[in-house]
Amino acid sequence: MEPRTGTIRYLLPDGFHDMAFGEWGEAGKPVVVCVHGLTRQGRDFDRLARSLAGDFHVICPDLPGRGRSDWLSDPGLYQPLSYVTALATLLATLPQKVFWVGTSLGGICGLILAAQGKTPIARLVLNDIGPFIPEAALARIRDYMQPPPVFPDLPALEAHLRVIHAPFGVPDDAGWAEMAAASSRPVAGGVTLHYDPAIGEPLRAAEPADVNLWPFWEKIVAPTLTIRGALSDLLLPETLEQMARPGSESLVLPGVGHAPALMDETTIAAIGRFLRGI
Repeated sequence: MEPRTGTIRYLLPDGFHDMAFGEWGEAGKPVVVCVHGLTRQGRDFDRLARSLAGDFHVICPDLPGRGRSDWLSDPGLYQPLSYVTALATLLATLPQKVFWVGTSLGGICGLILAAQGKTPIARLVLNDIGPFIPEAALARIRDYMQPPPVFPDLPALEAHLRVIHAPFGVPDDAGWAEMAAASSRPVAGGVTLHYDPAIGEPLRAAEPADVNLWPFWEKIVAPTLTIRGALSDLLLPETLEQMARPGSESLVLPGVGHAPALMDETTIAAIGRFLRGI
């Protein structure tokens, strides 16, 4: 099963842009919006979306500068506020109640949007992200956010992903092949990764510092499920502990770092149960 595809148009200071998305399941069913991490794209959620498609209408956007979405003319706009603006435009086209699954950067966007007045987000899944992000983790991310190399073919790109994304805990060879195919775009001399090399410029331009999102977290009233990779340096155990409150659930995945791939059957089943309110 392949997703249907579409686009929405949103406005930033440098003009209008198109944000692409894939969708699964039937319109009219409860909506789940799945938003990926910093260097990823919406097809990361294919296995989860297929599992949910019988009961939900699943929408998986490519954030600006990723996948099939437009690149931004001003690299300085590759910031959470721009992503939230694009995603809020998408939400404005959807029913008044949606569920949100956000990995890393996608979780930051969900956390911000779920804290707003009249938010449509009724259930929130945060995948390896919380209201505190330590400086050391951001420094690590900044250091690996270099322009992606050109690979001679898809197997070479897959081999690269198996190294840099080893902490994801991709459960099988088929998962790595799926990720490589969805992560590639053709260029002269072979293939490269699907994102604008400029997305890392704001990170490289700023000195890393702890990020405090607790004021947003304190405003969220929707039930939440927070998933943590047990080896993660981005969502610390003490942060997850501080997030415990009525209506907030957690799931820790052993042997996985930042950020869990959400490809294994056990994790997919746990997300499905939470979204269904079981």
